[in-house]
Amino acid sequence: MSPNTFGALLMMASMACFTFNDVLIKLTDGAIPLGQLLFVRGALSVALILLCARWLGRISLRVSARDWVRIGIRSMSEIGAAYFFLSALLNMPIANVTAILQALPLTVAVAAAVVLGEPLGWRRMVAISVGFVGVLLIVRPGAEGFSVWSLYALGAVACVTVRDLATRSLSPAAPTMTVTLMAALTITVFFGLVSVTEPWVPFTPRLTALIVGASVLIIGAYWFSVQVMRQGDIGFVAPFRYTGLVFALILGLFVFGDWPDQLTLLGAGIVVATGLFTLYRERQISRR
Repeated sequence: MSPNTFGALLMMASMACFTFNDVLIKLTDGAIPLGQLLFVRGALSVALILLCARWLGRISLRVSARDWVRIGIRSMSEIGAAYFFLSALLNMPIANVTAILQALPLTVAVAAAVVLGEPLGWRRMVAISVGFVGVLLIVRPGAEGFSVWSLYALGAVACVTVRDLATRSLSPAAPTMTVTLMAALTITVFFGLVSVTEPWVPFTPRLTALIVGASVLIIGAYWFSVQVMRQGDIGFVAPFRYTGLVFALILGLFVFGDWPDQLTLLGAGIVVATGLFTLYRERQISRR
């Protein structure tokens, strides 16, 4: 398959891991303070990454100074994205946060075209824009929800955009597992400091199982999110970020019993059609 097709599959895998992780975190139902929850999840993730790296021999600290700068920028962006996203999510309707974050395919694709010189044809730009319309049909945010916390959500968009560009600019010699480890480590340290200010609560067997599962999924999410920025054109793979909403609809139905209404289904159909159209265009270009 072409690099663009492979990149699209990686993006969908990343979105699936992130969505399943979110479901497990949601199933904790606020029984654990957020700082403690993410610190423990992060610590388990770091331990699992190190075990996998020891088995596969894929982690190396022999990275060029240029790549270390990129990894440092990416790690700081991870912290900023987590802080801004969680602050916004805890203080405004989730529909509004979700709508703002769906600007990411546009911001990443446009920023990559401006900063890195990535190709961005008019058809890809139209596909991204149409997919964004489908997202708005799904979340239907109210204008009255815009507040200072909306600016925090925009801050998360900016941080994730910088993170993806930093990932894209890494050299092929920088091991993906090393970048994944640094992402998990920075999140762990940050939320470890946050957890110091919160009262800790004991884990039940059910909560322990949920956190362990989330730890495994977040490793996949981090790894795929690094790999996807190193495959294909960003303008092509960016629309497939919308598939996270499709996964969320399916899991919402089977896990939480949420049945989407007609507008939501229409929006999801537009999102899927956008991805299929982009994939169809890629296959045409590959044949030529």
